Amino acid sequence: MAGMGDLHEAVDEAVEELRRRDAIRRMWKRDHTLWAPEPTEIENRLGWLDEPDEIQRSTDTLREFTGQARADGLRHVVWCGMGGSSLFPLVLTEAFGPTTGGCTLEVLDTSHPAPLLRVLEGDVEHTLFCFASKSGGTIETRSQLDLFWDRVARPDQFVVVTDEGSALDDLARERSFRARFHANPDIGGRYSALSHFGMVPAALLGLATDDVLGGSRDMLDACRATDPAENPAAVLAAFIGGHARAGRWHCTLHTPPELGPFGAWLEQLVAESTGKHGVGILPVDGEPLGAPGVYRGTRTFVAYDEVGELRDTLQALRDAGQPVALLDRDGQSPLRRLGAEVVRWEIATALAGALLGINPFDQPDVEAAKKAAGAALAGDPPAHEPEDTPDLAGLVTATAETGSYVAIQAYLDPEDPRLATLERARVSLRDAARVTTTLGLGPRYLHSTGQLHKGGPAGALFVQVLDDDPLDLAVPGRAFSFAQLLRAQADGDRAALSARRARVLRVDADDLAAAAERLTGPGDPHQE
Repeated sequence: MAGMGDLHEAVDEAVEELRRRDAIRRMWKRDHTLWAPEPTEIENRLGWLDEPDEIQRSTDTLREFTGQARADGLRHVVWCGMGGSSLFPLVLTEAFGPTTGGCTLEVLDTSHPAPLLRVLEGDVEHTLFCFASKSGGTIETRSQLDLFWDRVARPDQFVVVTDEGSALDDLARERSFRARFHANPDIGGRYSALSHFGMVPAALLGLATDDVLGGSRDMLDACRATDPAENPAAVLAAFIGGHARAGRWHCTLHTPPELGPFGAWLEQLVAESTGKHGVGILPVDGEPLGAPGVYRGTRTFVAYDEVGELRDTLQALRDAGQPVALLDRDGQSPLRRLGAEVVRWEIATALAGALLGINPFDQPDVEAAKKAAGAALAGDPPAHEPEDTPDLAGLVTATAETGSYVAIQAYLDPEDPRLATLERARVSLRDAARVTTTLGLGPRYLHSTGQLHKGGPAGALFVQVLDDDPLDLAVPGRAFSFAQLLRAQADGDRAALSARRARVLRVDADDLAAAAERLTGPGDPHQE
């Protein structure tokens, strides 16, 4: 890994600390004291270290399952899940798509009624509905199941991926679903990519699961090196963790285009694992790289490719003193590379947690938004109701000066054209105010960055963009509709953030674009 920028000392100190603490050997021994004195949510969360070998025993069964589903006329898959249950399937389908002998696969990780209606208006007769939830109680996924069961109700078209004995597992058994895949109970959701939560959709797409798992095993072998300086994941951990301790906690990702939305999967892994107890690493995904002058001293950059224009951009960042890590491209096939990078980042994130003094496997703050959303659905007013303010531009500037970030939270249809407006606005805000911005789709972001928002460093500005479209769809057997659920989730997160004295605004997409325009003046020196 090359291009560490001017802060070599922070990285060197982190490498030395990992060496002094014998961190790699302790991780492989499942020594919970590497992260916390007590084993709670650690000793039963390290199964991912062995999972590539464990899941390999099931790959023939998964291929046979796909072949039988296609033989029965099921050529399309609707994959319902949230966070760790949805983002890796999203990478697989968008980066690799179906192969000959596979099915098309659509990921549904939203409460917005519009995508649900589009599914119902499609060819449901030839659709396999898969519901993935480790706990079995994810409200979005269970509501989707209630809807599709009400409209289709043919058990042969329903599948679950969950922990054995969960409520979702029990329901699937009672209704005689086509299949129940039991995930490894010793793996948390965000570390589950190489378990059934990732390999079932890979098999349904007809992908070579052996390639994904082969690449992952190669990286696992490389990451057994006990000297951190010789361990590819430990070096990455030292880069992101060491710089975070030095104040550069905004980790800007530039992932390989052949791996599709891999950055979205990385975002949930890093943000949910490290954002707690007032510290954290903020992954910045989907942001085009800019000129050095638009960045403050809170950034690090992790990239894979260094060709053409990108080479010049990365070199300019290095010349300006920004830390840039360039991860090696070793000529593997994209699927093997994907498996390898999953493992590299999983281990790096776990070791970065040790450097930051936190348990990367728990999520102490995520329940707050769920409880507040439940209260909103029940009609209870939030205990902390923030007041909106028209001075969005001023608040963006103030946030930038503190070194924090602006999180845009869009409760919109994933196909809403306003998302493109928000993407442009976030870049304009960065360029004009030199502020770090993220853009999350609600409620997806609640399962990917929600922990960091509530438990990470204070000072962020949260900007919610809601959809006031009257389109709606009832949730069968429930006292609320999907539009009401979506609004309650926005209200719940707003209340949970406000209770932590965070600044939360509600604007529309045009307001955000206008604020960006006000901040952008002619001859902006940051662009030079």
